[in-house]
Formats: sequence, structure tokens, C-alpha cells
Amino acid sequence: MESEPTAELIRAQLRRLRLSADLTQEDFGKLVHFSGSQVSAIELGQRPFDRLFLKRADEVLKSDGLLSGLLRIAELHGQPNWLRPWLDAERNARQLRCYHPTLIPGLLQTEHYAQAMIQSDDMLSDDEVERRLAVRMDRQAILTRPNPPALIAVIEEASLRRADEGFRDVMAQQINRLLDSIKRGGVLVHVIPAEMNIHVGLDGPLTLARGAEGDWLGYLENHVGGTTIDKDEQIATLLTRWESIRSVALPKGQSEALMKEVMESWSTI
Repeated sequence: MESEPTAELIRAQLRRLRLSADLTQEDFGKLVHFSGSQVSAIELGQRPFDRLFLKRADEVLKSDGLLSGLLRIAELHGQPNWLRPWLDAERNARQLRCYHPTLIPGLLQTEHYAQAMIQSDDMLSDDEVERRLAVRMDRQAILTRPNPPALIAVIEEASLRRADEGFRDVMAQQINRLLDSIKRGGVLVHVIPAEMNIHVGLDGPLTLARGAEGDWLGYLENHVGGTTIDKDEQIATLLTRWESIRSVALPKGQSEALMKEVMESWSTI
């Protein structure tokens, strides 16, 4: 999905880079597998561009990812107003705490897992699925940047075992991703065992971010949106609930062992 005026900037930069490379629209089109008329329509704003086109354009024009980077900015700016404060807090966080009662948290999802979750919403078009997936994957870059935030995630054992035969490969990749994240450092994952079937976290997902100044923000999501929490008394409540949720989860070593056991159990089915 294109976002003005960033889309206009992308088109202008595309034309500038093409001319600097001394390529006609026809010549450039052949290199990116488009016709000259299609390139012209994109530059004039008469035809939308997509992620794959801009990736090819960056490669052909040797622009060091400029066009794809501008698209990522457009996608983030295209997020709803209620989400933007949280995205800022997430990008600037020194510490992150997240719990989800039914899913693997978005910052730790593999692309295939995330795509399956997003596609489960029948109301979304293919383009919207692609856009949401791209944004979710881009948000994960905070974990691989220099000085990433320390992330602690609490998940449910049931979330790990939600894998019928057709989804098992996706879940195996997902669990491996969790284990790899732990091994690299900076990420801890605790699992709440299935026998702990009643606890305060079942009220819903909860995420907390601590900024450079030590201030905390919370984020609560639901089916139609989400809310960023900044009031001191509400933050205090969320921090207390977070500690209650974490207290019923297994320690690090036992959590890793349980994740491995889940994968091993599938090989005997």
C-alpha cells in the first residue's frame, strides 16, 4: 500500500536514479522485467509499485536499498494513529517484556508463521497481507541492531503445540527460531506449562517497553486495535501483572527443554 507523500518521493527518486544511470524507461524496464510503458506509468503515479519491483530497482540502479527503505518508511507511516506511539516506544526501548496467551509474540515470529497468522483473517486482501507481513518483519530489525533492547517473552505451552500435520514444519521452524534467539543472547523465552491452566495473563496479551530514561510504556491489543498505556497507576498494574505471569512460567533451562521436547514428540507421531 502506497502512502502519500512518501510514494511521490519514491517515484521521484526512481526517476532520478534511472536518469543518473543513463537508462531509458525501456532499457530499465528490460532489466527489472517490466515494459517501458509500465515503468512510465509507475513514475507518473498511474500504476502502483510493490516491494519486489523496488527491490529489483535497487539492485539494477545500485542504490544501496534506498527505494526499499523509503517504502518501509511509508508502510510504518501508514500505520493507524493508535499504533504509532507504541511503534516509537518499541524502536526506542532498552527493555521489552511481552506475553501472549495464544500466539508467539510478533517480534519473534518467523516469516512463515507470521504469514499464516495474518492470512487467517479472511477480511484482508492479498496486498494487505503482504503489507502487514512486511511491517511485522521490519519491526524485528530492532533485535539485530547495535545495542538491541533486552527482550523477555512469556508464551504458553499450548501455543507451541498448536500444530496439525500441515502446520508442523512451520512450527518446527518457529521453535528453532526461539531457541536460536536465546542462543544469540539478548532474548529470554519462558514457557508457561499446560498444567498451569489458570493465571492472570489469560485476560489478554501484554507488552511493556522501558525507555532510555527508565520510563515504562505498556501496550494492550484487541481485535479492532490497541492502546498505549502511559499513566503511572496503570503502568504499575501492568508491571505487577507481568511479574505474576512470569512467576508461573518455567525457568530458562526448563523452558528450552520443553520447546525441544515438543519438537521431538512430533517425530514419534
